[in-house]
Amino acid sequence: MDISKMKELIQAVSDSELTSFQYREGNIEILLGKNDDKVLPVQEMTEVPKKEAVQNPQKTEEPVVSEPQEPGREIKTPLVGTVYLAPAEGADPFVKVGDQVHKGQVIAIVEAMKLMNEIESEFDGTVKEILVENGQMVEYGQPLVIV
Repeated sequence: MDISKMKELIQAVSDSELTSFQYREGNIEILLGKNDDKVLPVQEMTEVPKKEAVQNPQKTEEPVVSEPQEPGREIKTPLVGTVYLAPAEGADPFVKVGDQVHKGQVIAIVEAMKLMNEIESEFDGTVKEILVENGQMVEYGQPLVIV
């Protein structure tokens, strides 16, 4: 990653409401955290061996989630950001437990770097469990919904 691209990334995180951000490119990983609207390095930028690149080296506290009663398929977030379970404040949620969903149906929005990214169901099924709360910070690959 060149230095100008890194500066743009830091500025984008600084200008956003995000409190943390994780970026991976090849074997380079950058973790940024923000305190008092200033971007601070959470961990020094390091080369990550290929084996560790797919794992999340920094664990954050997450709410305790019960395991689903029946096996299901997880819909995971493809990015780091803030998850929204409804299209607008006060609106009905995209999905509720028991709802039927279809492949391509929007089930949530993840805001990252002031961009709203629709998260779509990858398959048809019934919503068995919603694993996150509205407005919660989510990490790359974190399960959002079990279908």
